[in-house]
Amino acid sequence: MEEMKQVLHAIQDEYPDDFAWCYGCGRLNTEGDHFRTGWDGNRTVTFYKPEEKYTSIPGFVYGGAIASLVDCHGTGSCSLALHRKNGFEPGDGETPPRFVTASLHVDYLKPTPQEALLKAVGTVEEIHPKKWKVTVEVYADDTLCATGEVIGAVMPAIFGQQ
Repeated sequence: MEEMKQVLHAIQDEYPDDFAWCYGCGRLNTEGDHFRTGWDGNRTVTFYKPEEKYTSIPGFVYGGAIASLVDCHGTGSCSLALHRKNGFEPGDGETPPRFVTASLHVDYLKPTPQEALLKAVGTVEEIHPKKWKVTVEVYADDTLCATGEVIGAVMPAIFGQQ
């Protein structure tokens, strides 16, 4: 099995504590997946090794786990892109914008093997100052297993009010 890769400067590490609880990518959610999204050149990347609890049938990953990876990778990618547009990078000490999912679409191309290290790769496009589109490819080792598209919207202010 390939050595576990990880993103060094993830946008999720910069989210304020009040917004770091997402099951997929929230660093403060002890039960969550802790997806971490960063730059790889002009594309975004997230590495993920699904736990056995995400089995659909023995040897293969449950599709919902793949959808969660696409979803969180997409919103994290939107945050990275707008943060960069604003002149910042993860680790600069500036709070990045937080995005929520406006639309999620996933196509499953091949069964995803349970033991593989997954790599989500995103291509980001601004479609509106408050909406960004991310095209995502999910690889198991070198095999393209799923593709997706996420439309992320800048998190509404009401999310910060309780």
